[in-house]
Amino acid sequence: MISWKKEKGTDLSIVGLVITLGIVYGDLGTSPLYTMQAILRTFNGATIGFSDFVLGGLSALFWTLTLQTTIKYVLITLRANNKGEGGIFLLFTLIKKNHKWSYIIAIIGACALLGDGIITPAITVTSAVEGLGRFFPHINVVLVVIAILSVLFFSQQFGTALLGSYFGPIMLLWFTMLLVLGINSLGDYPQILNALNPMYAIRLIASYPNTLFLLGAVFLVTTGAEALYSDLGHCGLRNIRITWVFVKLSLVLNYFGQGAWVLSHASEWNPSINPFFAIMPQWLLPYGVILATLAAIIASQALISGSFTIVAEAISLNFFPKLKINYPTNIKGQMYIPWVNKTLWVLCIAVVLFFQSSAKMESAYGLSITIAMLMTSILLTIYIKNKYSTAAAVVLGITFLSIESLFLFANLTKFTEGGWVSLTLMLLFISIMYTWDKASLIENSFVKYLSLDKFKDILVSISNDQTIPKYATNLIYLTKSNSPRRLEHHIVFSILRNKVKRADVYWFIHVNNTEDPKQLTYNVTEIVPNKIIRIDLNIGFKVQPKINLYFREIATQLVKENRVDFVSRYPSLREHNILSDMRFVVMNQVKNPDYDFKLGHLILMNYFYFLKQILVNKIKALQLDPTKTKMEYLPFETSKILFKDEEFFKTSSHFKPIKDRIID
Repeated sequence: MISWKKEKGTDLSIVGLVITLGIVYGDLGTSPLYTMQAILRTFNGATIGFSDFVLGGLSALFWTLTLQTTIKYVLITLRANNKGEGGIFLLFTLIKKNHKWSYIIAIIGACALLGDGIITPAITVTSAVEGLGRFFPHINVVLVVIAILSVLFFSQQFGTALLGSYFGPIMLLWFTMLLVLGINSLGDYPQILNALNPMYAIRLIASYPNTLFLLGAVFLVTTGAEALYSDLGHCGLRNIRITWVFVKLSLVLNYFGQGAWVLSHASEWNPSINPFFAIMPQWLLPYGVILATLAAIIASQALISGSFTIVAEAISLNFFPKLKINYPTNIKGQMYIPWVNKTLWVLCIAVVLFFQSSAKMESAYGLSITIAMLMTSILLTIYIKNKYSTAAAVVLGITFLSIESLFLFANLTKFTEGGWVSLTLMLLFISIMYTWDKASLIENSFVKYLSLDKFKDILVSISNDQTIPKYATNLIYLTKSNSPRRLEHHIVFSILRNKVKRADVYWFIHVNNTEDPKQLTYNVTEIVPNKIIRIDLNIGFKVQPKINLYFREIATQLVKENRVDFVSRYPSLREHNILSDMRFVVMNQVKNPDYDFKLGHLILMNYFYFLKQILVNKIKALQLDPTKTKMEYLPFETSKILFKDEEFFKTSSHFKPIKDRIID
């Protein structure tokens, strides 16, 4: 079977550290572009001195970065991993056995991250391009941003192997620039380092009447922290922890450098000035703007790739329709989902056109990611309780849920100004995931699983019945049944009633989405040797679902073991050792217009079948050969009828008047 090679850069090395800078820290690393300016915009000179405000704001910023990013994510959350993989859905898999209800927490958190994946590219690229305004005052920022985002999304289909090789060095240069600029600017106002004292933050938060607005801006400093966890599998725990020391130092010194510049130029400062660009020497500005734009593109790329990963995990957990997933390069974990890419592109462009500037986008930014962090904290608290102790879970839960609840209230103040946009995007994805999960359960409730032992003799008889035209030499069905001895009624119906399908060998393949994201194994069960064979494929979400390819590999192995004969059964072809033909059949249940649901379920199922119609193509999703695959559609419920003695009509008031007149 195909197996994954260890991904380059996951081992602790200089190369691994540089690659980590490029993959993990795009969002966190570009926060200096807008965070300090957002904090300063909340200043109200009538209630507090400017110096105390800046020192208190920087102190809040530093301790938020320390508590949320360093302690919660780098030191604690990264330990809660599933075979080296991280992310909110992977955290859910660690606790779902005893806490099945927690799926809704995971869905909310994941959808909030998807909403963040739309806002982040828009605000980071816009912030960087706005820096060009200092050189080209009449530049149309919106058009330039749309062009950059369009090229970025268009390039996803080709993979980012080539571009990705430059991400690490570019981000290394970016963080080095942040560090040097910050240190250089500290000389303007060295007293700014007093802000390391948390009392400045505490006093400001306790006394400032606009505290919630302030905290809503402060929260922007930690918006990329969730990426640390999601990208754990790409980079490795040690690489992330070691690089974080350098990244945090660069970020903190740059923020403090911006604060030093603001206080040393207090008489010149106004809300339209971005202190990030203000601390740059004039000669560096053109290069700084270019580097900022590149860093913004890298941040956007990280969020786009992260969105692909979230959706792939959701598909494996059956929280999302089975979409086609491409793997443009040989780099492990690098995937491309066309539907997700198109959807994110359209929504990103819509956000840019709606808000027009990064300042207005700040009102939509932060709210969804706060919700994502809250959901992660809830799941993490449960995980800590299960693995360590209730006391540790209580301390962790109270600490971080309190902090994040405060930030949530702060970000809710942005709701009418634009926060509703991020919540709307989040709710859109929640509606898809919740509907797909619940409606799938309802649809599956109509599936009747039959004992294969009851039908195996019938299948053998059909296979040997020369009066029935042969449908295929090898007939392969995809089954949802977890048991090798059971089969869905609609598969049996397809073979026996929906045009009798004679085959020399009947194959039944079950795809089991495993909790191990990199697993790719299989089991073979011979129900009737060389007549009825069951294959169980165990596939992690990071493994390509190439069912056609895997079947050929397994069949080849079975031929080597003399367990099957894959030479054509037709004498004229067998004489020349021509391989036998094969045909896949994929069953798809569709809406039954004769079945009446209650109103709530009716709305749910209508939305479910609408999603199925526009999103699902099982042949593409499972990477089957369309020339050798047939899709069969059967309405649920009615396809249960197989034998003469079964009830022909479901007992219903509609049929009572004529039921007695039905003739077998």
